[in-house]
Amino acid sequence: MKFEEAARTEMARNAVFISANQRRSLLLAAVAAVMVAAPLTQALAQGGNWPAKPITFVVPQAPGGANDVIARAVAQGLENSLGQPVIVENRAGANGNLGTGQVARSAADGYTFLVTAQSAYTINPALYSRVPFDPIKDFTPVMQLAVAPYLLVVNPNFPARNLDELVAYAQAHPGKVEYASAGNGTLNHLLGEMLKKQKNVSLLHVPYKGASAAATDVVAGQLPMTFGSFPGVMPFVSSGKLRVLGVASDRPTSLAPEIPVLGKGLAVTSWYGLFAPAGTPQPVVDKLYKAVKTVLARPEMAERLKTLGAERVESTPQSFKAMLPAELAYWKQVVKDSGAHID
Repeated sequence: MKFEEAARTEMARNAVFISANQRRSLLLAAVAAVMVAAPLTQALAQGGNWPAKPITFVVPQAPGGANDVIARAVAQGLENSLGQPVIVENRAGANGNLGTGQVARSAADGYTFLVTAQSAYTINPALYSRVPFDPIKDFTPVMQLAVAPYLLVVNPNFPARNLDELVAYAQAHPGKVEYASAGNGTLNHLLGEMLKKQKNVSLLHVPYKGASAAATDVVAGQLPMTFGSFPGVMPFVSSGKLRVLGVASDRPTSLAPEIPVLGKGLAVTSWYGLFAPAGTPQPVVDKLYKAVKTVLARPEMAERLKTLGAERVESTPQSFKAMLPAELAYWKQVVKDSGAHID
């Protein structure tokens, strides 16, 4: 009997112990469920109530450039439609790596976004031995904002008046024709390398600290040629201080349809894009995309882009995301072929 009583007592204790453990497990499960559901609830709330405070556009380039001006124009247009201030913050440094890395590490709460130039986003990962961001894993693409063509220009005293004459002159003077760029690994440097490879000519690369300095020396006749962005060199073309040989595209640009194209092998799309940190709620991304698309469709915005030497482009979060892997692979090969590298 004593044995049976002891057994019953032990069973009662175990029942109490098991019951306590079950209660604890249920409590932990409930807490976990709340934690899992919280981001979804927040995302749904942000989709409807977002934005509830000011938004920041981080521009990883210095003030005054095309990317900065485009970001500010879009930000200004968004303030009315979203009902919150959109602040543009310039975080220049390391050729765009500093600001891009900052946004990659930002909270994915729908209040910090990246507005960047194509070269910083797709060329830097191949050019630098290490960058503080992963262009695929660290960001959610929102859309392309605009594209800007690049032009091949020469000093008016240079004998070539078109691409074929330039190639013939370079072949007759191997290693004697210099071209200026904004620096090693920049888009105008890589365009020069692409021209060398496609046309099998020997050109001498002369890097400068910035596109403006490169264009200025070509205007002055210190060097014969350069590739420059439309807004950077077109004023010199219009004033007769530079001669344009072609646009780096396989189709004419609406900004100046009379300029001949350089062809498929030298077709480069230089774009400005809007990105969110990875993990930003999709309802927020979708709402921002629709708002920006509306801003870009306004006639006054199209005119503003045109004065910058840029054009609006059709883009969605899906199409922008889909194009990035191939573009990153393309520029990785171009950089490899050029031999450009920055530690």
